[in-house]
Amino acid sequence: MIHIFLGTKAQLIKMAPIMRALQDQGIEYNFIFSGQHKETIDDLRGNFGVKAPDVVLHNGGDITSITKMLFWSIKLTIYTLLNRKKVWQEDRKGIVLNHGDTFSTFLGALLGKLAGHKTGHIESGLRSFNLCHPFPEELTRLLVFRLSDYYYAPGQWAADNLQNYRGEIVNTQANSLYDALQTIRALPTPPDLDIPGHKYAVVSLHRFENLAKKKVMCHIIELLEQVSEEIHLLFILHKPTLKRLQETGLIAHLENNPRIALRPRYDYLRFIALIERAEFVITDGGSNQEECHYLGKPCLIFRHKSERQEGLDSNAVLSNLDPKLVSLFVEGYKQRERSPLLLNSTPTQIIVHHLQSL
Repeated sequence: MIHIFLGTKAQLIKMAPIMRALQDQGIEYNFIFSGQHKETIDDLRGNFGVKAPDVVLHNGGDITSITKMLFWSIKLTIYTLLNRKKVWQEDRKGIVLNHGDTFSTFLGALLGKLAGHKTGHIESGLRSFNLCHPFPEELTRLLVFRLSDYYYAPGQWAADNLQNYRGEIVNTQANSLYDALQTIRALPTPPDLDIPGHKYAVVSLHRFENLAKKKVMCHIIELLEQVSEEIHLLFILHKPTLKRLQETGLIAHLENNPRIALRPRYDYLRFIALIERAEFVITDGGSNQEECHYLGKPCLIFRHKSERQEGLDSNAVLSNLDPKLVSLFVEGYKQRERSPLLLNSTPTQIIVHHLQSL
């Protein structure tokens, strides 16, 4: 049996095309939702036509801190071990598909192995080769590589990073996020979405290394204020980001800037609609980097290292949080616009075909 273990919004977005393809072909799967992110999950399922979870391991609010994450992980591990038959639907020789680099990825791989299943890692082989950037995602990847039997790598560079591991490598050529974008872009824009009538850029920041230290956050706010002098900004506030901005008192800098509009976190359909109409995107998220690459959208990455190669030195710039690099990007972002990427064979097709062969 195929088991799909997911816990976050980003994981569901990237796995949804695979889940939908399995459904369309009448291939049953057991959807285990760990509940790390709960908000907007139902909206996402609706966007992609994905079935409801068969098993929900956590029914509380979103897990937004490391302390909560530790307690949540222990609780889920104990629950899964005590309710093995229910969680795995009495299957003992299946394959557990995990996605990405979150703690729920590691948890799904570990619990799958403890239950005697094979494990498959989708979006495998990505590396920054720096344990601190991003933290703890780089460490999570290394642990999941050790626990995996099948590696679904989104390109040759990622596949090459897995040569020293024992599992079977499947090169999916790109990330399944490509397929998610094709699905979402075909849907009509919700009429209630407030799209500015002037030029704007979208900001999406949420990584631990950018939020943990107030000094770094102050520097990032300064950079955003610098950019806002040239173009209006829509700052999409993830829950951890909003919480840290309030704790540090930095939220006032943004609220008092008339050229920076604070927006709530949107469902994926609305978020992509805003990105498509934006001049460019400022982000510290790997998924946003990939989305901009597939869309041909200029992208300024507020990080020192990236585990992804998509768009670098083309439509995307790794800023190192350097004011000069930021200014150069804003001045010349138009030169980084590209046509949207079109693939002949999609990652979802490759993954589902391999699962069928097993």
